[in-house]
Order: sequence, then C-alpha cells, then structure tokens
Amino acid sequence: MNNKEFVTELSSRLGYTLKDTSELVSSLLSSMSQQWQEGNVISIQGFGTFEVKKKIERISVNPVTKQRMLIPPKLILTYKPSSALKDKFK
Repeated sequence: MNNKEFVTELSSRLGYTLKDTSELVSSLLSSMSQQWQEGNVISIQGFGTFEVKKKIERISVNPVTKQRMLIPPKLILTYKPSSALKDKFK
C-alpha cells in the first residue's frame, strides 16, 4: 500500500476529503519526525513503540581483501510491535 492508497482508504473510513486526510497524515508524520529528532520515544497503545537508537562504531573486515574498515556510529529508527499486535499475527 503506497501513500496515495493509504490516504484514499483513510479518507473513506473517516469521511474526510482527500485533501484534509492528506494534510492530516502529513502533519502526523511531521510531528513524529520532530519527536524522533529530539530523541523522544513514541508509543502507540495497541500498535507498538518507535525509538531512535544509536549503533556504536565497529570494525568490519572485507572477506575478499581482508582489509579492516572502521564503520562510524549512526542513528537508526527501531520499531517494536505491541504484544496485542503480535498476538493478532500468530
């Protein structure tokens, strides 16, 4: 499901226009992105938890050349589904 299909489905369920629903989704994603940039965790009851975690720097070895490389630290977005959502897919 892409963004256009998602907005269309959501607008039909909520009874809003496509424009209003598109603005709603855009605003939600913008707000979530802002929270992640500030380092906050977002928990949605019954759905799961989104959190930004820092991967530490590490050393990797190229298997062909045996050359060692330093991989710098980076931030990644993680998602952990709630137990209620996990139970639905068992």
